[in-house]
Amino acid sequence: MTGRAAARTDKVLPAPPHTQAGARPGTVSFGSFRVDHARRLLLRDGEPVRVGSRALDLLIALVDRAGDVVGKHELLDVVWKGVVVDEAAVRVHLASLRRALGDGRDGARYIVNIPGRGYSFVAPIARDEPKAHPPQAEPPVARSIGPVPAPSRAPIGRDHVIGSLSELLLTRRFVSVVGAGGIGKTTVAAAIAQRLRSEFGDDNVVFVDFGAVSEPELVLGAITSAVGCAVGGADPFAELLTFLDEKRMLIVFDSCEHLVDQTSQLAGKLYQRAPSVHMLITSRESLRVEGETVHLLSPLAYPADEKPTAAEALATPAVQLFMDRAAFSGFHGELTDGDAPVVAEICRRTDGIALAIELAASRVGTYGIHGVASLLAGNMELSLTGRRNVVARHRTLEAMLDWSFNLLAEDERRILCRLSVFVGLFTMEAACSVAGDGEQDAAVAATLASLVDKSLVWVQPEGEGVFYRLPDMTRAYARGRLDESDTSGSIADRHARYFAALFKAIALEHGAYTDIGRYVPHIGNVRKALEWSFSSDDRHAIGVELAADSAPLFLGLWLLTESSHWARRALEVAKGVSDLPRREVRLLEALAVSTMHTLGNTQEVRNAIERGLNLSDTEGGGLTQLRLLAGLNLFLTRLGDFDGALAAAKRSGAIAAKSGTPGDRVIAEWILAAAYHMAGDQAAALDHCERGFMLEANVGQLEINLFGYDHHLRAELARARALSLRGAPVAASQLVLEAMDRASRSSLPGDYSMAAAHGIPVLLWSGSVDQSGEHIERLLAHAERHALKSHAAAALVLRGERLLLLGESPAGLETLREALNMLVRERFHMIIPAASRSLAEALAQCGNHGEAAATVDGAISSATKMSQRFYLPDLLRTRGEILLRGPSPDVEAAEAAFRSSIELARDQSATAWELKAAVPLARLLLQQGRDAEAQALLGSIYEAHPEKDGTRELTEAAHILRRAPREPD
Repeated sequence: MTGRAAARTDKVLPAPPHTQAGARPGTVSFGSFRVDHARRLLLRDGEPVRVGSRALDLLIALVDRAGDVVGKHELLDVVWKGVVVDEAAVRVHLASLRRALGDGRDGARYIVNIPGRGYSFVAPIARDEPKAHPPQAEPPVARSIGPVPAPSRAPIGRDHVIGSLSELLLTRRFVSVVGAGGIGKTTVAAAIAQRLRSEFGDDNVVFVDFGAVSEPELVLGAITSAVGCAVGGADPFAELLTFLDEKRMLIVFDSCEHLVDQTSQLAGKLYQRAPSVHMLITSRESLRVEGETVHLLSPLAYPADEKPTAAEALATPAVQLFMDRAAFSGFHGELTDGDAPVVAEICRRTDGIALAIELAASRVGTYGIHGVASLLAGNMELSLTGRRNVVARHRTLEAMLDWSFNLLAEDERRILCRLSVFVGLFTMEAACSVAGDGEQDAAVAATLASLVDKSLVWVQPEGEGVFYRLPDMTRAYARGRLDESDTSGSIADRHARYFAALFKAIALEHGAYTDIGRYVPHIGNVRKALEWSFSSDDRHAIGVELAADSAPLFLGLWLLTESSHWARRALEVAKGVSDLPRREVRLLEALAVSTMHTLGNTQEVRNAIERGLNLSDTEGGGLTQLRLLAGLNLFLTRLGDFDGALAAAKRSGAIAAKSGTPGDRVIAEWILAAAYHMAGDQAAALDHCERGFMLEANVGQLEINLFGYDHHLRAELARARALSLRGAPVAASQLVLEAMDRASRSSLPGDYSMAAAHGIPVLLWSGSVDQSGEHIERLLAHAERHALKSHAAAALVLRGERLLLLGESPAGLETLREALNMLVRERFHMIIPAASRSLAEALAQCGNHGEAAATVDGAISSATKMSQRFYLPDLLRTRGEILLRGPSPDVEAAEAAFRSSIELARDQSATAWELKAAVPLARLLLQQGRDAEAQALLGSIYEAHPEKDGTRELTEAAHILRRAPREPD
């Protein structure tokens, strides 16, 4: 590409000599050849010679100046007017022309190269001049009209659009393809025109590239020249209509956005008065005239998943285009699963705009896929250059956007630049507030609508609302323009204040998470506003307000790291800029929730909760206290302080009773249900569960999300676990399966991890080894994906327990050791007793009886010390079984352990755990010949079970009870 050629790309150049006004050539003959100018044919002995359009243009240019030396640049200006090409194009097409003429064969000489100067036609010629015509009313336009440009490669991802628009064009006659610059409008139009050649005939499909036409008065001339109409009268349009009368023709008007007024008038008239003419328009905005059918060309689809596989990525046209163009850049590798997310992100960043994708892909051969991603991350996309043989406005994204920007009115430019402050989606209200300059909202709205019409702003419906966004490339360009102005800082300040006011008005309280979808589109702008607000001391007050009021948004989207970051940042400066304790409480709650789920059960979590409770006591906020007490209950439960968790639950009950609102009472009942379950009172747990569900039935189902969990789900799990321990394993298993299924569809990752971590034990208690396996592995993958370390450790415990049930003791032992280490690191003491019990059982199964006994004794001592009564029945039952397995069984101590287990289980109303200890005790009694005692022991416990099957213990108890008692000696 030469700078000279590039500089003249968008100008309308003089017509070639053979088409100048007044020079109406007929035919020129040389040797056995004849050039028919009017019909644009090269004939040999009267028969057409197949020769390319550009080659024929070169021949005409050289023949018209036969005997003269014509320079390469002059030939470029004449033949490739308005198109940027390399000088090599002249050599290529001349070589083709020489072959067609047989130049150099049998002594024939037609075209010679004059080194350093150009080319000359040297054969004798004879001219046959046509009859004179009246002078033309308008000079013809550049040679960017006429033949339909053939696409260099098949369009990717547009087959359906090309097919449907081809059919639509035949029936509607007047179709406009509208879309953003570089999206592929010309490519689609050219493909449609090529497809319809057989329908209209080669001579009746013409292409007018208005991108090479800069003056409005040349529009009509461009059309008349393209269709082959010789205009010479006072009314060129009337002559055009006469010429087109009864001609069935397809005319493509390409790149009309800068001449939209003139092209719309002509297209509208042609539609009305030339009924056999079909028109296909490409523009960045519709013509808005009668008869026009508008098709909005969509961006190429790219993977919705952030981490697609190679196969998933290649199923989308954006990635297909990227890899296709990357191959032409010299990249010869296949797309791998590791690179697929990177390519998907590149396509997302380019908004699926074909030109942007091609420009990025053109660098893959040099930089590689990850290198190109780094270039884009450094905002290099606007300056990447593309092919040299395209019009200048498509050579870089910046040039393309310059073209669009320069077509805008002053108010459109100003509003577009100011809209670049938004990240992602924004509303009309936000645009008017931030981008306006004292104008009425209606004026800003009208300008925004105009920018939408010009495809510089996209409309994106979300739920029941309508949002707007700038494509990423347009935003980056406009942001650069805004930064050059002196209003950049004031617009950013308006932006931050608008979103602070918006979230203050929303005042997200109870129920915010269930309606979170309404606020999700604002997340990018909230981030931007927070960054701006905390970047300077004089803006901290805005940042504190916004951080507090938007905290539920981050928590609801499970953006925990960001939540804790902004909460800490705001709390650092809150005392100096805010005198509202409720904002500090909300920040403390956000910090506690996010930290508990990301860093574990740290002292920082407890401090934040207790500080928040003290402040909320001062403020008298009942609902705020309930949320914090729910958090304290969860925190203490996870720490294994079940008595402390129950005390927090009772405090919530007192607050709910004081407020008297049904919603508060439901929350309190469910917190109490979970607390009583872990405190070891299953009857009370079920009672509070049912009270909560009954209250909920009167007010409608509530989805109460507190501290990252759905408390309705938490209550369902407490009910299922309590039912299982009360002797209904089948019903309990069904409940937890349903709960896990519902939780898997929750937007909060913590819901499924909680459901699985506390639901799978119910399956294992009933011996459902096969059913539990899938859920255990799913829980582990889910916890690792979302960095939920505590629940990942819980999943390992469950995997180890399942391995023991399968008889794979060594593997189970290794897994349980790893799990216990993780539990200690995460301070997830809630399930350490269960993990220790399983570890002791694994050690015993592997023959390590001494270590097994020491492990279970240590767990019993720790549970007793921490008042973890919930686990003591199962720990004591395991101790009894270990005592019987050792090399020297201690039968008396084992029996005492079993009886203590039964007694403690009975105190907890845990009928299942009573039976679990009674079965090995009954076996021991049977071995000692105490059959009647064994049956008496089992009979009452077995009968207390509402379900008589569903666990191994129930099956064995039934078997024992069927045995006839032995008579005493």
